[in-house]
Amino acid sequence: MSSGTSSGSSLGTRSSRSEDDLDLKAQMENRRKRRKESNRESARRSRLRKQQHLDDLTSQVNQLKDQNKQLGTALRVTNQNLVAVQAQNSVLQTQKMELESRLGSLTEILLFMNASTTSAAANTTTMNNSITTINSGCDVLGASTWGQPIDLYYQCF
Repeated sequence: MSSGTSSGSSLGTRSSRSEDDLDLKAQMENRRKRRKESNRESARRSRLRKQQHLDDLTSQVNQLKDQNKQLGTALRVTNQNLVAVQAQNSVLQTQKMELESRLGSLTEILLFMNASTTSAAANTTTMNNSITTINSGCDVLGASTWGQPIDLYYQCF
């Protein structure tokens, strides 16, 4: 009996080993499946992240293109304004030069007129002084001239 028992226990050990092996294989298979599923899920999340990043970059490219277009338009408008301001500045510079020239001419005329007026005033003053001096010596229309000799009368003029 003991031999049967030892045979039975040997069979039980074998069967228990094969069950353990099967359990171990099943556990390993489950782990492998879970790992595979986990890797698939990780790869899916990675693809989603990459797609999201690509979408973000595409959106950013479109925004930058729009911004670049707006800046280009603003630059063209600014350049057109610059050309207009430069043209206006050129006209104003020409007008300034013309006005400075006219001012110089008018200043010369005024100086000449002032010199002439001063000279004329001086001449008038000199003549008035001369006439006063001459008139003080003779009374042209007064009664005193009638009694004077004729040559004294002509000295008054």
